[in-house]
Amino acid sequence: KAADPPPRYGFGSAANPIPRYPQLARERGWEGVVVLAVQVGAGGEALSVGIAKSSGHGLLDASAVDAVRRWRFEPARRAGIPIAAVATVPIRFRLEE
Repeated sequence: KAADPPPRYGFGSAANPIPRYPQLARERGWEGVVVLAVQVGAGGEALSVGIAKSSGHGLLDASAVDAVRRWRFEPARRAGIPIAAVATVPIRFRLEE
């Protein structure tokens, strides 16, 4: 049997704004990828957001968590019924050249 599909999400939409790049992190040239583990409810809301892998900069991690906590998700489904599940969300902070 195929695994149930994980929750899906759009990135950079009005419902899912891109995390703010903290000014201090910009000034210091900090970049990185933070991977978040998001417990998504059957209604598509983020019930909890945890850091699965840190970017190495607490400021970047906190900005990502803060943004994704407010996101809306397309919930995972089992036999067509929305169910709670975990989504893995990588957030890349990259300074533009």
